[in-house]
Amino acid sequence: MTEKIAGHLLVECLLAQGVTHAFGVPGESYLSVLDGFHLYRNQLTFVTCRQEGGAAFMAEAQGKLSGRPGICFVTRGPGATNASIGVHTAFQDSTPMILFIGDVASDARDREAFQEMDYTHFFGPSTKGMAKRVERVDDPERLPEYVARAFATAMNGRPGPVVLVLPEDMLTRPVKAQALGRVEPVQAWSDPGALRILRDMLLVSRQPLVIAGGGGWTTQSAQALQRFAENWQLPVTNAFRFQDTFDNHHPLYAGDVGIGIGPALAARVRDADLILAIGPRLGEMTTGGYTLLQAPKTRQKLVHIHASAEELNRVYQADLAIQATMNAAARSLEVLTAPNELPWIAWSQAVHADYIANLQPQTLPGTVDMPAIVAVLQKHLPKDAVLTNGAGNFASWMHRFYRHHGLVKGYKTQLAPTVGAMGYGVPAGIAANLLTGRVVFTIAGDGDFMMNGQELATAVQHGGKSIIVLLNNGMYGTIRMHQEREYPHHVTGSQLKNPNFVALARAYGYAGVRITRTIEFEPALLTALAKPHGSLIEIMLDPEVITTRGTLSDITQSALNRLGTA
Repeated sequence: MTEKIAGHLLVECLLAQGVTHAFGVPGESYLSVLDGFHLYRNQLTFVTCRQEGGAAFMAEAQGKLSGRPGICFVTRGPGATNASIGVHTAFQDSTPMILFIGDVASDARDREAFQEMDYTHFFGPSTKGMAKRVERVDDPERLPEYVARAFATAMNGRPGPVVLVLPEDMLTRPVKAQALGRVEPVQAWSDPGALRILRDMLLVSRQPLVIAGGGGWTTQSAQALQRFAENWQLPVTNAFRFQDTFDNHHPLYAGDVGIGIGPALAARVRDADLILAIGPRLGEMTTGGYTLLQAPKTRQKLVHIHASAEELNRVYQADLAIQATMNAAARSLEVLTAPNELPWIAWSQAVHADYIANLQPQTLPGTVDMPAIVAVLQKHLPKDAVLTNGAGNFASWMHRFYRHHGLVKGYKTQLAPTVGAMGYGVPAGIAANLLTGRVVFTIAGDGDFMMNGQELATAVQHGGKSIIVLLNNGMYGTIRMHQEREYPHHVTGSQLKNPNFVALARAYGYAGVRITRTIEFEPALLTALAKPHGSLIEIMLDPEVITTRGTLSDITQSALNRLGTA
């Protein structure tokens, strides 16, 4: 049997798992893997990124889009710590991902060698928020075992990130091992007895509400969820930043439960007598800071369906906890027989009417009408367009007003960090276009864009195209909003002196245009859609337009009134 070096075997293991793209920043610690990428360059593309945080976000987006682990390669020490933001995002967002770290050579270990660090402590499960598993591969003959286990761990149960540490000298050693076959995620099926109890709980309910989201959803499971909702005429909400889990155009859609939730929907969540949480882990953003659903015991009856046994009854003591993966759960639910008459038809209709009413915007100042901007996007973006964003108040315009067709129509269309990581949208959008070839739209703030704007160079180098709308209000808007709410008129640290974003985009190779009025946006978008390369549209937004519902001055005045200093 012909010997090969371990770095080449690692690439063969990735190919056996169906990997077509890997994202990363090159390092001397894994040169043999880079040589493997060169050897198999016609089968697997190594996307050279400009910073490890951007690379990790691209891999996280890959995991969200495909349902299989996104792949990121970085070097030791600074490279690994830079990439940690993507690992943290993958953990809280329940996204399958594998971070490969080139490490110091075995004979230098535990001497505080150049850029050496302990990845088990930095990324390990003990951090309660980084990787599901961290392993170091010392024996090159076991590489196939470690890679296969990393794929299984990343996909099974609650999906999440895995870290594999690769000593530099291990990667250059000759090996005889062969890649193992493709790993598929294990399906966990609902207990039939629990399903009977769930049906009985539905039969005595009068105001039920579904909250769907979390990781592990596919087109098939989303379609089965829709059939379940239709059979039982259940209103369905989507968890925070999983707004493509259920078709937003469906007459049973009730809106998204997250930051900036519509007041009427918040009241509906509180008034529901039965919550069916299918998939989400019920984190702080989806539960309104654990108030819409009180922890640890909710006022409403709670059925919690999740792929991970460890997640069930961890924060919320459910009335019924069911361990099941989303494909299995939705297929089990769709065959539950509904009675001929259901007492909550009027409730479901009213909840959907609340959602439609929430699409009507408030009047806000300035020359740019953001709801009208979103309406133009809804008109011209294809139904399968991928929408990405980072973190900031700017994202709320899309969250409130854009209506996803989503997974039920065959496509994942939202890539957004539930962890609230700034800088996610730009690299995620570039990755989405490189991976799918679909139209990608990214909304960013001026502060958010500067976190990973350098990845425009990655897009241009690899032939990627994204359309970026950058809302420029000269500040970290979310922080300024909270400052005015808690410490009115005490503005510190949230002001920004920005570069010329249009010139910056052009320097990278993107088209760039600045607009100051609503009427200018539609022709700018149509031009961007027609271009063969990426475009940035900068919108100069009045700083007063800080939320979708009110102005910065309104927030300041409310705070002054509360403090008695008005």
